Amino acid sequence: MDLSKLDREELTLLGAGACTMLALHFSSQLASQHLYYWKNPKQQRAIMIVILMVPVYAVTAFVGVLDLKSSKPILQLLDLIKDCYEALVVTKFLTLLYGYVNMDISKDTVPDEVKGREIRLGFPMSLFQPRTAHLNQHTLKLLKYCTLQFGVTRPICSFLMINLRLLGMYPGWVSLTFTVILNVSFYTAMYSLLVFYHLFAKELKPHKPLAKFSCVIGIIFLCFWQGVFIDILVKAGVIKSHHFWMKVENVGETIQNVAIIVEMVGYSVFQQYAFHFEPYSGDVQAMLQTGKRNE
Repeated sequence: MDLSKLDREELTLLGAGACTMLALHFSSQLASQHLYYWKNPKQQRAIMIVILMVPVYAVTAFVGVLDLKSSKPILQLLDLIKDCYEALVVTKFLTLLYGYVNMDISKDTVPDEVKGREIRLGFPMSLFQPRTAHLNQHTLKLLKYCTLQFGVTRPICSFLMINLRLLGMYPGWVSLTFTVILNVSFYTAMYSLLVFYHLFAKELKPHKPLAKFSCVIGIIFLCFWQGVFIDILVKAGVIKSHHFWMKVENVGETIQNVAIIVEMVGYSVFQQYAFHFEPYSGDVQAMLQTGKRNE
């Protein structure tokens, strides 16, 4: 193939397709390794859901780059699926963290060895608690519900936004209202996860918590704010359609989708470290070695 004969649109589609395939390759490789070493179903089920977030993002963004004008409902359906999957990921990630610190997310029981640890809270949780609090059943519930609210807010807002667009009832003030609601929800969930991380830093240390947090927060939260920032640049006229091959109404969406596809390649590689299968492979490897010795 002579790349010099391709126009900008064809080169973009070719590059986006190649990056999508790379992201799918690395993610499927890691997922298959966890399936092979399926030692702790409760933890690895949550890990699998986080790993598969990369393919969901990459495929959804690639379909968006294709800009199938006759399939707008399909694009909206894929966006709704992605948004609902984001909510599932945050819920399962919090469940995984609870498992790492030997707590049950459904019981809100604080172990004696961590009870009373000091928590420094900022906005918005400081509205419901003193800025300096101590870990107990109430504060643990507050952290949990401030995180899990995103699992409800995100899909509901996405469902309403899509239906309002289809009904032609989506003026600027409605769009701004949803943007504010989602930003508050995103910030609250992200901040709550970070407080949980700092609160249980000692217990989480053996599980590469910073790498895991970087994957989840980077993919879900930073990609969202990246989209908001690009949308602001388009509306301010900093990014214009004549700079690219896209139409003016699609330029922001396409730039965001291309950026996400490229970023998913990086995240799919980083997940190899953050969610490596090695902690679950010990017994299987020992069994295989024993079998070889017996032969």
